[in-house]
Amino acid sequence: ITAQSTGASIENINLLAAGDVDLIIVQNDLSDYAVKGTEFFKDRKIGNLTAIARLYPETIHVVASVQSGVKSFADFKGKNISVGAPGSGNEANARQIFDVYGLSYQDMKPHFISYAETTDHFKDRLVDAFLYTTGTPNPSIQDISTLQEIFFVPIDGEMRDKLMAKYPFFAKDTLPAKTYRGQDEPVETVAVQAILAARSELSEEVVYTITKALFENLELLGNSHHKGKSVSLEHALEGISVPVHPGAVKYYKEVGVMK
Repeated sequence: ITAQSTGASIENINLLAAGDVDLIIVQNDLSDYAVKGTEFFKDRKIGNLTAIARLYPETIHVVASVQSGVKSFADFKGKNISVGAPGSGNEANARQIFDVYGLSYQDMKPHFISYAETTDHFKDRLVDAFLYTTGTPNPSIQDISTLQEIFFVPIDGEMRDKLMAKYPFFAKDTLPAKTYRGQDEPVETVAVQAILAARSELSEEVVYTITKALFENLELLGNSHHKGKSVSLEHALEGISVPVHPGAVKYYKEVGVMK
């Protein structure tokens, strides 16, 4: 296997579709859009993307300044909210969450800006709250939490269930207590998942071998990178809404994860 650095999920999907790479790491929401022909892939479905396994979560952080008074999504009305760069995966996640909570951009003052710009605008109190789809802990949020009091708006209960029912690539997640300065209690939220995906044209034997090797070396994986500790058979199919490669299916049936 030869590793190749790329510009993230959308480029990875395009490389896979063109047959330039055999395996990619991609966010499961973006793989869902690609296979179903929605969002960034409205003009073309990607027919050869199949899943091997869920790897680790990319957690939805909904962060508000305490000074803003924002404690729930209902409080977003009339506020300055950063939703991410236009056309980004982050912005798509924001729209999906607002949709379930009965909100639209007309209800607030949306800021379509990058992560870096969001951090600066929040520090300068130009935005009241923001949504980040990111690994945990996020260095920018850690930095912000040392400069001002922040509040994490939860995504939980019935609304979380509705969100996952409408957009099955979301899964339950929790920010553990003390992940960030001043965050003394766990915060219920959702996450999208980074998944390992393969070209459907790869043989069943090759993908079976890859899947087996992945799950028979979890200790090595966890010791090599902290995100490796999130990989497990228990969560192998969590949040996957695209077809699973037959080679992976063969392994999962062998170990009892699939029937």
